Amino acid sequence: MSSKSRPLPPGTVAVLIPCYNEEVTIGKVVDDFRRVLPGAEVWVYDNNSSDATARVAREHGARVRREPRQGKGNAVRQMLRDIDADCYLMVDGDDTYPAEAAPDLVRPVLAGRADHVVGDRLSNGTYGEENKRQFHGFGNGLVRWLIKVLYGFDYADVMTGYRAMSRPFARTYPVLSPGFELETELSIHAVDKRWRIEQVPIEYRDRPEGSESKLNTVSDGLPFFMLLAVLCLVLCLAFGLPVVAEFSRTHLVERFPTAFLAMGFGILSALFVAVGLILDTEVKASRRAWEIECGKVFEQDRALRARSRREDVRADAQS
Repeated sequence: MSSKSRPLPPGTVAVLIPCYNEEVTIGKVVDDFRRVLPGAEVWVYDNNSSDATARVAREHGARVRREPRQGKGNAVRQMLRDIDADCYLMVDGDDTYPAEAAPDLVRPVLAGRADHVVGDRLSNGTYGEENKRQFHGFGNGLVRWLIKVLYGFDYADVMTGYRAMSRPFARTYPVLSPGFELETELSIHAVDKRWRIEQVPIEYRDRPEGSESKLNTVSDGLPFFMLLAVLCLVLCLAFGLPVVAEFSRTHLVERFPTAFLAMGFGILSALFVAVGLILDTEVKASRRAWEIECGKVFEQDRALRARSRREDVRADAQS
């Protein structure tokens, strides 16, 4: 597939672009994907933008809808429910991912070789050269290492927002994350459920002048239930370190109440982590089951509507 390729049949590829305040870049992004994937439907879900993102996207030929629930995960969840296609290509609206790589990402899905294709920004070094948010690279490396240890799969890039998904993958993927945790969740879901994965190196470019990142390294990477554990750990160190320092000088523990208080906060910190992880697992399991059931309902409804349309066409032909 190239800019001179024959147009794709309707319903083959849907380009999913969740957007929040991307007026500066969205027009070019829509134009680029319509050029390199002729025939593909380009969808923009406007996530409460305060600028002219929706208007600009519509003027450039995208199909635009509004998603009122704030967060990229919420927008993508609704996209996968609303849109029907053989292959879904997810990309950000900030013009950091090259549309020219799109044919390479969708080809393994359309050929039946892969269910999840990851646009890898790291292997060729362009992300390190262009990205000006250092902690994002650190977080990416940490999650990659954890996935390799836990699942044995070596992702080159787990936080990229440029991905292609097959219809079965998209229909059975329960979107749980409301925000930018979506990319990590996608990566883990693919290896945990043993979907066929391919990785395609891509060129990455940083945002153009006037365009701002919406990703928050702290709020998008630190679950709320960990805050209590961190607070208790800080109190443990605040009370415990002076006792340890005193013991290192005198080899005596003279402040037993303070030592026990520090120990208590340390135990509380560990308990908050354990309880938080258990509760988080239970909540996610419940949400996952609900999402899968909703997916079945949406699929059945779509099949009924398709059958109704076919019957209407037959009735019109006979009349």
